[in-house]
Amino acid sequence: MRVRVIELRILGAVLAALWLATFSLILLGYRPGGPVDLGVGLAAGGPILVALAAVAWPPVARSGHVLALTAWLALGAILLLIPSIAGLVTQLQGRGPQTLLPSAEAAYPWALALLATGVYAGIGIARRRLGDRTPRRRRLLAGVATGVAMVFAVGTLFTTAAVVNELALGDRPAISSQFGPTDPALEPPPCDGSLEAGPTAVVNLQMDTALDGSTVGQASMAGGRNGGDVRWTGFAATRFALGQVGFIRVGPLGWELRPGARWGTAPAARIVGRDLDVQLVAVALTPANRTVAEDRGLAFIEGARARHCRIPLDGGTLRAALPEVELLVGDVDLSRWRGNLDFWVFADGQLGQVDGQAQGPGLGLADDALLASIRFRLTATDRGWPITISPPG
Repeated sequence: MRVRVIELRILGAVLAALWLATFSLILLGYRPGGPVDLGVGLAAGGPILVALAAVAWPPVARSGHVLALTAWLALGAILLLIPSIAGLVTQLQGRGPQTLLPSAEAAYPWALALLATGVYAGIGIARRRLGDRTPRRRRLLAGVATGVAMVFAVGTLFTTAAVVNELALGDRPAISSQFGPTDPALEPPPCDGSLEAGPTAVVNLQMDTALDGSTVGQASMAGGRNGGDVRWTGFAATRFALGQVGFIRVGPLGWELRPGARWGTAPAARIVGRDLDVQLVAVALTPANRTVAEDRGLAFIEGARARHCRIPLDGGTLRAALPEVELLVGDVDLSRWRGNLDFWVFADGQLGQVDGQAQGPGLGLADDALLASIRFRLTATDRGWPITISPPG
């Protein structure tokens, strides 16, 4: 029993350390200029107290199965917190949005980690208060209720501080943004005006494909570009590729990473046209194509002002402008595919975000598929900032 107590306390201590790291990052790094910036940072310290309760009163159980499930609560929270903290570091370093949790997708890992931490600590507190002789079911229910109550209190405190701070910032322009200039006096060019890719950029690409409405493949990649040099890596899970993928070009030389293999020299024919945002500007967003662009108005993306535009897109242009779609559809003929390409021109006259979608016959992708579709989003941020591209190590 003593060994179990020590192990559970170690898990509680790891949780406390991770929440302490989160608290320190927000307290020291979150400064959008609101009236209660400091209050938001201090409110982020609540989960530390919850995790410390698990160190003081570990959720010990005599049953090995119950002990394993309890330990997995802590391990699950740890596995959620580590990548979330890494993402928070990137956001704070990248002069990201004023809001800490810009979407439900960004918020749910933190919420799940906090809930798991609360229940983990709550079970230990309930055992301490009720004693070992209390029926296990009663202790479990009391522990879950205690954990949920602590999570509600801590979450409400932080949410209230963050919302009050962001409401106060609602009528202020962002100090800076990874997407571009934030000065509201700057007017983005018209849809058919000047448009170019930044001299450098941090690039991210998300793609998925569906057959008759059901998603059947996804690919995600991230990297950077410096002029004509580019490097990106990612992961694909499709019928044409499963595993890590990547591409590097430095000068006239190119390397490619395919699933199940190491970096290898890329054929000359595959070196050209793989630089994501530059290729989209050169092929799909030419001045001729943008003469028929639909102006969908101005938008603010993470504090940066941009003009939202849309042009029609056909499958041939899609494949030429974004060769990476081969990860989703292989060499299937896309000539009969049709869709739209939404793009955002920022106040510096540069491309910062592109959303595309196209649909066409499912023939070649599956024997019984009628309609196939592709969606993608590409972002080019931190344009003009120093980026170093190096060959594979």
